[in-house]
Amino acid sequence: MSGIYIHIPFCKQACHYCDFHFSTSLKKKEEILDAILQEIVLRKADWQEEPVETIYFGGGTPSILSNSEIETILQSIYENFSVVNTPEITLEANPDDLTKERIIALAQTKINRLSVGVQSFFEEDLQLMNRAHNADEAWQSLETARTYFDNISIDLIYGIPGMSMDKWQQNIEKALTLGVPHISSYALTVEPKTALASLIAKGTIPMPDDGEAHEHFLQLMQLLKQNGYVHYELSNFGKPGYFSQNNTAYWMGKKYMGIGPSAHSFDGVNRSWNISNNTLYLNKIQSGILPSEKELLSLNDRYNEYIMTGLRTMWGVSLQKVQNDFGEKYLTYLLKNAQKYIQSLQLVIENNVLKTTAEGKFFGDGIASELFMVD
Repeated sequence: MSGIYIHIPFCKQACHYCDFHFSTSLKKKEEILDAILQEIVLRKADWQEEPVETIYFGGGTPSILSNSEIETILQSIYENFSVVNTPEITLEANPDDLTKERIIALAQTKINRLSVGVQSFFEEDLQLMNRAHNADEAWQSLETARTYFDNISIDLIYGIPGMSMDKWQQNIEKALTLGVPHISSYALTVEPKTALASLIAKGTIPMPDDGEAHEHFLQLMQLLKQNGYVHYELSNFGKPGYFSQNNTAYWMGKKYMGIGPSAHSFDGVNRSWNISNNTLYLNKIQSGILPSEKELLSLNDRYNEYIMTGLRTMWGVSLQKVQNDFGEKYLTYLLKNAQKYIQSLQLVIENNVLKTTAEGKFFGDGIASELFMVD
């Protein structure tokens, strides 16, 4: 097993764009944390022989937990699974939680990587997204964190309505000034049933412009390449030696286990996911039942997932792997449907590997969907 993902389903407030599973009520926090510890034990039998290489606290807002709560979960993982000597252990954190005292205390735990949800260094953007932190907290938390943590990633969002190219460039340059070795960056996406979708429908906020987002993405690629970052996945840029081991394992199709409400798992053949409801999750766990559903992936499913993840990464889609794992039919289908994107210079074949070009990266997910095998 490559990694264990722990979903912490709590936030101080709801970001307008977020459609992940979370609650802003902390009433059941202790019960959920107890259930997470119980689920770790329940999962032990199925995964005991697999070494754990990464542990990732996601959410939600994992930094809402105290250090002792984080350490209790880590202790349970170490007691119930075989963890490698130097695992990557990541904590997603919001800047408002990262006071100097908290950062110093975190540095004394097993956490060795911080993923900080900055999103923007501008106050008006943070207010539009209803983030819990302000611009000063974003800057100060990272300035302090760099003193105590070597491995830091930040999230930045582009394509925000009203964000000029100059403003977006300033966001990138602030990140470069801070010297963080990893940057994850995403276009602002309007998900159904979110506050952002409602505000756009009411005309309070304009719809994000895809053309502007594309221009922001191109600027991001150019500036980060000039500053020594490797664009190893569609939304991820890292200095050499600082790629996310946790996320890379997902894209490489390695096994992983998800703990907590809504968390997903993959055992190499089956995909499973926990129920996205805190109360139902609690009831199941307290009854000694895993609160999950399972799906056996068909050959088409596994091919489609490989195409999707492969085209998102710098490693691309191995044509030899497609032939070996899925057969000549799939390889012929892939090459036939890829031709128009090769001709438009959005895809290229190098050393028997199909990859997106710089021009095709922004459209990678859409291109991948055109290469899927449909039942």
